Amino acid sequence: MTGTQQLADDVGLRRYEYGDDETVLAADIGPGRDASVDVLDDAVIVVVDGEQYDLELSGDAQAFIRNGVLTIEVSQ
Repeated sequence: MTGTQQLADDVGLRRYEYGDDETVLAADIGPGRDASVDVLDDAVIVVVDGEQYDLELSGDAQAFIRNGVLTIEVSQ
């Protein structure tokens, strides 16, 4: 199943589900923007241009930003 939600006003967050045990969230933040991501317990904290967004997740998550693309991998 895929779906889309907004992470920021100009950043859509797409959700991809693979079976019952893996979910990938991806957002094209864009190159050259001030962005960071961190995983704390059951939350992913994304900061884009000084604005913080908290995403509550269930499961083990890994998150990274490469070439302006935010990727969050969640396994159950």
